[in-house]
Amino acid sequence: MTPTRRASDGGDGVEPVARRGRPTGDHAARRAELLKAAASLIAQEGYASASLRKVAQRAGCTTGAVTYYFASKEELVVALAESRFDQYDAILEDGGAQADVRTMFERWLAPAAADPEFWPVMFQLLAHARYEPGFAALIERRYARFREVYTTILARGQAQGSVRDDISADLLADQLSAMGDGWMMMFPIEPERFTPSRLQALVDAAITLITPTPHRRRTGP
Repeated sequence: MTPTRRASDGGDGVEPVARRGRPTGDHAARRAELLKAAASLIAQEGYASASLRKVAQRAGCTTGAVTYYFASKEELVVALAESRFDQYDAILEDGGAQADVRTMFERWLAPAAADPEFWPVMFQLLAHARYEPGFAALIERRYARFREVYTTILARGQAQGSVRDDISADLLADQLSAMGDGWMMMFPIEPERFTPSRLQALVDAAITLITPTPHRRRTGP
């Protein structure tokens, strides 16, 4: 007799799931496919509707196959949030190596502009975090890391003279983050407002705001 275990399906109740051996194929690739299916489902139907069964259906596999990689809906959602912040970290680290604030800002906006589901998913995850302290702690930790790296990049620009230094780098990081977040929050709602040319104009305006001018330069030590 095949042993079974009981796994939470995150909304569909508790159901028996047969134990399976290790799935064949690329483990990382299959895990990424499941996260992509979960993101699409959350973007289109909302967090509450995204059960493991529905994720499995969207990915074209069984619920048991999903639970091999993610024991619960909560575990899957945490992995999804981590993967989103991993994208931001990669962008910031690349930008930091070049100390190019413009390139960094453009790459930061690129995922949302290229993927119409990117921010709808983030909305849902942030709303979920409001009621789950553990998940909120994850978001807080990863966003703090985002601002830390962003602050370092801006401070480097200040030292090189390409970023205004009359406002501290950490405040500039908060301000630019809020600007970008605000634009991308509205992107799924008003896509016609954010054409490629207008996004470029918004980036140009943001860079102008942080570019040093004679009257902005710090005169004291």
